[in-house]
Parts: sequence; structure tokens; C-alpha cells
Amino acid sequence: MVRTALRVILDAEPDLEVVGEAATGAEAVSVVRELRPDVVLMDVRMPEIDGIRATEQILAGMSGPPRIVVVTTFENDAYVYDALRVGAAGFLLKRAAAEELVGAVRLVARSDSLLYPAAVRGLAAEHARRAPRAAPPWVGRLTDREAEVLRLMATGMTNAEIADRLAVGPATVKTHVAAVLAKTGARDRTQAVIVAYESGFITPG
Repeated sequence: MVRTALRVILDAEPDLEVVGEAATGAEAVSVVRELRPDVVLMDVRMPEIDGIRATEQILAGMSGPPRIVVVTTFENDAYVYDALRVGAAGFLLKRAAAEELVGAVRLVARSDSLLYPAAVRGLAAEHARRAPRAAPPWVGRLTDREAEVLRLMATGMTNAEIADRLAVGPATVKTHVAAVLAKTGARDRTQAVIVAYESGFITPG
């Protein structure tokens, strides 16, 4: 029923097309590898293997993998944080309105901002409080400007918004973002925020 509802909503949009569906985590991995979609909506709890492991397998086993959004009932679910840690680009609540769903798919496809940045920060901050870690080597390798860009990324700013804030060109910001991702080992902006909190680079509160 959930998959049918998602398909109806997304297929009604002229710029979006649902290319496949899967009923289990294992099937999701197979279907994604075959069809190579741009965006995947992944339930965190599925038969055979859960959405976290399926996400991990997809991202580890493909070159140019899709952006994955985990779909969940509760935004503070530990499964959601685990999925973000292994590389999901964001999460979406099952009760989200149709316009939220469509907007989320378009946003992660552009990959220039965080999906629901406040919620991602809240999850990261909560887990950082529970399990603080020593600062990793990459913290010392960031330039002052890269560190500033990472902090602004964590607020959910797009490249254009960061460029306006720092009074530099968008291309310069794009270069800094790429350097931040490379130095932190993050796959995308969402993972960069996660590692920034877990490392203590950004402190909760």
C-alpha cells in the first residue's frame, strides 16, 4: 500500500518517473543495481535485510550510486541515524504530505543541500552526546575557510547561500565543499554533518 501510494504521487509529476519497486531489502539491492535510478526511497525496516544494510550494499557496490532517502515512521528512530551514517542522503517520514515527498526527491537529486537539516542536526547531536569521540586527524587538515564552509553546510545552506554569506563565487564554494568531503571521508553533505558532530568538530547545544 505504501509503495502504491508513493508511485501514484511521484508518477503524477512531469519531471519524475518511478522505474522500479522492491518488497525486500535484498530485492532492493538487486533492482537498484539493475535499473540504476537517480534516487531511491528505502524503508528502514524490511524483510531479509533491513534498509540500513541494503543502503550500505548499494553504496559500496556501485560506481556512481543513487542518492538514497530512508523512509521511516519515527524521525528519532535509531535506524534512521544508522542509515545516515552508512551513507543515506536523508530521511522522510511515512506521514509526509505529497508535496513534501516530491520536494524531498527533487532536493536530494540536486544534492546541493541537506534534507530537513534541523532534524539531521538533532539526530547527530543526540548521538554525539551519547558517544563522544576523540577528534580525528582530518580536523587539523581543514583550512580555516574549509572549516567555515563545513559549519555552514551543517546549517543546511546551499552552495549559493554559502557563497552569499562568504562573499565568494559559487565555484569557489563548490571547490571548498569538495575538499571538505575529501578530507572528512564523507560521501555527501549529510555524512559530513554526521562526522562533524561525531568528531566533536561541531558540539551539540
